[in-house]
Amino acid sequence: MKKIFVSGCYDILHAGHIQFFQEARALGDYLIVSFASEDVLWHHKQRKPSIPDEHKKVLIESLRMVDEVIIGTGMKKGLDFEEEFLAIKPDVLAVTEDDLYADVKKDLCAQVGAEYLVLPKTPPKFTPVSTTVLVNRIKAPTEVPLRVDFAGGWLDVPKYSRPGAYIVNCAVTPMVSLRDWKYEKKSGMGGSGAWAILEGRNPLQAELDLGVGWQDPAVISETGLCVWRSGMRPILDAKCTGDFLEGRMAIYYTGYEHDTPGNVGNERDYDRIAQSSLIARTGVLESNIQTLAAGVSLYYSVQLEEGMKPLPAIAGSIARKYCGGGHGGYALYLFPTAEAREAAMQAHKELSPIEPFCRKLS
Repeated sequence: MKKIFVSGCYDILHAGHIQFFQEARALGDYLIVSFASEDVLWHHKQRKPSIPDEHKKVLIESLRMVDEVIIGTGMKKGLDFEEEFLAIKPDVLAVTEDDLYADVKKDLCAQVGAEYLVLPKTPPKFTPVSTTVLVNRIKAPTEVPLRVDFAGGWLDVPKYSRPGAYIVNCAVTPMVSLRDWKYEKKSGMGGSGAWAILEGRNPLQAELDLGVGWQDPAVISETGLCVWRSGMRPILDAKCTGDFLEGRMAIYYTGYEHDTPGNVGNERDYDRIAQSSLIARTGVLESNIQTLAAGVSLYYSVQLEEGMKPLPAIAGSIARKYCGGGHGGYALYLFPTAEAREAAMQAHKELSPIEPFCRKLS
């Protein structure tokens, strides 16, 4: 009887694990699956398994291609199954191409005359997924806000960050979900960051991979009216509920999509962007919409100089700017009072009301 041995965490069983077990079982007559115990996981990764060890053992044992299941309790990194392996003396230790502990496993195989066999990558039968992605998907919220930015945009992109400058933004309703999206797509309101959060992906890394900044996932996750320090990673400088903005914000769709990644390299006046952030920050700290509007207006003048099309003047508004830096999508309009916003919305049906959103403490 040719015994095949495999090991891993297998924290949440998914189709990728099943395919690996099938391919390993095809190498011989008897498949032994070992997984790291709860104590081992905590010792090496400082996390607990998603399901208790005994439950996981029963689940894996129920698979038709698996003949035996072992819970590894050894504390050697990569060799939590060492004691059992030496006792069983399997014929083959099968691993994947990305095995991180090849050297120590090859030494272990040599002690019992087992073959260390790397299974080649085969086309996945299902969309690849990892345990981490599954855990994040379970943890992911069902709905999140989007955001509007007031000033300091682009200073959250690491290569454009400036000491002493800020990014000022606000999470807004209505909320969005994977099934209910109340806004235009590619709108400049942080939709890609929101989508990554809803899917359980790392939203900060997803945005940085696009070559843009971190402000969208930062404020969508934090919620509220926020001031962030410009820098490589989000550091919250100040936060409030944004109640003074209630009834005073509206968005206008320009009719064309924005493209922030495509405009990262444009020439723009970062000194004035930094100045706009200082003014807007003061407006937040003082809960003063007129001061906040002054910061927004200064930023809008930078957008115009960059080449963005002028936005329509709307009677009663005290400031306007494009949401995001992509030359399109939604534009934000600020109003001094709720009555002024209502009058503007009556005159301009293309305006949509938005409100500040701050998550309540549970």
